[in-house]
Amino acid sequence: MAKPEPDSQGAVGSPGETGPRRRFAWPRGSRLGRLIITLNVLALAIVIVGALVLNELRSGLVNARIDSLTTQGQLIAKVINELATSQGDTEPTLDAAAASQILQVLFIQHSQRARLFDAQGKVLADSFVVADRVDWKVLPPARKPGQNNDGDRLGPREEAKAEAARQALTSEIAQATRTGRPVTGMRVSEDGERVVSVSIPIQRVQAVLGVLTLEAGGVDEIISAERKALLPFIVVAMIAIIISSVLLHRLIAVPVLRLARAADHVRLQGARAISLPDLSERRDEVGDLSRSLEDMTHSLSERMDAIERFAADVAHEIKNPLTSIRSAIETLDLVTDPAARARLLAILQNDVNRLDRLVTDISNASRLDAELSREHPKVLDLSRLLTEIASLYEAQLRPGDAPGSVRVGLRITDPSPPSTILARETPIGQVFRNLIDNARSFSPADGEVRIQMARTRGHLLISVEDDGPGIPPDNLETIFERFYTSRPKGRAFGGNSGLGLSIARQIVEAHGGTIRAENRMDVAGAIAGARFVVELPSVHE
Repeated sequence: MAKPEPDSQGAVGSPGETGPRRRFAWPRGSRLGRLIITLNVLALAIVIVGALVLNELRSGLVNARIDSLTTQGQLIAKVINELATSQGDTEPTLDAAAASQILQVLFIQHSQRARLFDAQGKVLADSFVVADRVDWKVLPPARKPGQNNDGDRLGPREEAKAEAARQALTSEIAQATRTGRPVTGMRVSEDGERVVSVSIPIQRVQAVLGVLTLEAGGVDEIISAERKALLPFIVVAMIAIIISSVLLHRLIAVPVLRLARAADHVRLQGARAISLPDLSERRDEVGDLSRSLEDMTHSLSERMDAIERFAADVAHEIKNPLTSIRSAIETLDLVTDPAARARLLAILQNDVNRLDRLVTDISNASRLDAELSREHPKVLDLSRLLTEIASLYEAQLRPGDAPGSVRVGLRITDPSPPSTILARETPIGQVFRNLIDNARSFSPADGEVRIQMARTRGHLLISVEDDGPGIPPDNLETIFERFYTSRPKGRAFGGNSGLGLSIARQIVEAHGGTIRAENRMDVAGAIAGARFVVELPSVHE
């Protein structure tokens, strides 16, 4: 039986108890947990880093394009302002022809477009026009006979997009005219292309006479290149996810499935032992599970063997008194001597009592495991329990029974510290009652059973001594076996079932303690009695 371990608060956990819940804790002792988290975070980090890097690259390219257009536009606007504007009689004016000529001379970028607007937003000059640029497009298919010209028109969706592009340009020009400051940004042109745009006002003193707008395309190409550059990061992330999935499948799913199939084999075939896959070399949770299952099946196999041996011992022990009873009954009808009949009846009564005692002890032994698992350990004051047990035996002695009766005495050494243990009160009480009953059964008339308790190195030592004939040295360990009885000369046959000491050892070991037997020696070196020593770990409340 596994020893209950205190939790982090110092109390023993039970199925009905709930403690404070931790929201999240890094799996410090979990190799698989760390592996799962690391692989998933790595795959996600690859995509995030790639997106951040490329987004930064895209922003840098767009900003560089805006800075270039702004520098170029300010230069052109300054030249136009100096050579194509004049101060009239009432207000400044802009010479559209001179401005167009300046735009043609200064603006030589073929991949860009420059337009000059007046203060009302009317186009004064366009680089596509002054540079003799011809717009072209693929002609539609030839019309069939009777087909109208609707095919040459833009559809409603295209018309809506073109109108939205014109409104965006108008809004940008109006903002530059109103504020007198350059306006930069990214918008969609009338051709549906995404462009970087810079609108710079042309001013004479404080009056805005027009707006110079420079546009540069290629933004869609930048975005397409960005997506292509992001593709390797996505591929690497997908490879990392696939590798992690395969690893998790090989490291977790497959071993767990093999363990499950091995358990199903035991269930379906009715086998006692389970043939588990060899995973003991793994130092993670799956290896721990494999080793735990091996220990569990080994323990179950040993318990089944013990049950079989116990059943055989029970059958043997019960068969002896039953045989004696059957022989006495068969002989009883043939005996006519009253004295002989009385002896046979005494034998029958003794065998019946022995059989009753055997059945009672066998029942207690068979229920022991269930009782130990059902009752949860608690902090128990052992000195109080021993005092109650000793006083109970003393209370059973009546004045008329004093001569020849065995008394029970208790002595506690150094009683100042608390003598507390973590135990189940009923089974621990049964241990000392079994030891006291065993000592009384071997003690002489007017003898005394002495109980002593002392402390040493975090343990409590409890000894039960008697003044009986002692224990043969070869039997100091075998007396704890089931149904073993040592009957000195003069003792009645069947006075002990041989289960009391076996039950005591089982209970003590279930509480993490030990029990041993030894002989007391007198001054001359002769055996003066038997002593049973129980050692239990102590706890502090």
